[in-house]
Amino acid sequence: MSVRANQGHQAGFALIEALGALAIAGIVLSALLAVTSQWLPAWKRGLDRVQRAEMVAAALRRVGDDFAAAQFVAPNREQKGPLFIGQEFSATFVRSEMGPNAGHGLDVVRIGEEGDRNGRALLRARAAFEPIPLGQAVAAYFRFRDPVTLLSAPFRMSFAYADRTMAWTPEWHDASKLPFAVRMTVYDESRGGGPVLVSAVHIQVDTPGGGFAASGAGGSSNNQPPAAAQPQQQPDNTNNDGLID
Repeated sequence: MSVRANQGHQAGFALIEALGALAIAGIVLSALLAVTSQWLPAWKRGLDRVQRAEMVAAALRRVGDDFAAAQFVAPNREQKGPLFIGQEFSATFVRSEMGPNAGHGLDVVRIGEEGDRNGRALLRARAAFEPIPLGQAVAAYFRFRDPVTLLSAPFRMSFAYADRTMAWTPEWHDASKLPFAVRMTVYDESRGGGPVLVSAVHIQVDTPGGGFAASGAGGSSNNQPPAAAQPQQQPDNTNNDGLID
């Protein structure tokens, strides 16, 4: 009889232990939930901020590489100026082909915004270059393809163009030369539309002769070829007999 009583007491004590363990586990889970609910939104905001920074940096790098590789190519034989249409929020110009299967051809690259305020995005598209008939608009003649989204809302990217005097202007077209430098400014409309990042790049070739622009920060360069060395007059060491002394 006493053996059965002892077994009953032990079973009851084990049940109390299990209930206590469940209560402690519930308290621990509640504490973890409270802590997680506080730091998880902050962690998500930090992750979103990092992803946005990476997207902006990649867009600036891609656009800067395109501008730096711009080529002085006339639209046709009649026009002498380069095919370069620079506006505040878009640009169209010629550059060398790029990609794993790129050859020695040329591409017409268009970088510009598309969409409305809520769905606006900065896209890069390309088309194979060919001479444009005189009087034909670039946008209507070329069929741009392979669009790639570089930047999406709430970010915007604007462009400014400068000659060798580094005087910036929001438009560049119908000029006899390519711009010497292009400035790219990224705006964040979720923070009042103010600029958050600015970068500038020098165009490597800005003259029809293939002159290279200086890459220094001073913005000055000299595209004139070095003067040819003047031949030095050799002293006359011959005697009257026509023999060299």
